[in-house]
Amino acid sequence: MGKRLFVGNLLYRLTDLDLKKLFSKVGEVIDAKIIRFKDTGRSRGFGFVEMSTEEEAKKAIEEFDGKEVEGRKMIVSEARPRK
Repeated sequence: MGKRLFVGNLLYRLTDLDLKKLFSKVGEVIDAKIIRFKDTGRSRGFGFVEMSTEEEAKKAIEEFDGKEVEGRKMIVSEARPRK
């Protein structure tokens, strides 16, 4: 299991800092990034979080996958490698 996590079904108004604060509850967050459309800057509704250890990544998946945040259930899983 990797330390980089995919986070989907996010509220469009969440920022990188909001995502980092949320995941900091379970461990040290190295990076948190919401993916945005290049032309508008609007959130695409998903992002990536990099946790400092494998254990923290597993804990984040257990804690946040399926968790409801303001009416939307987050999807949290191990990020797949880029092609």
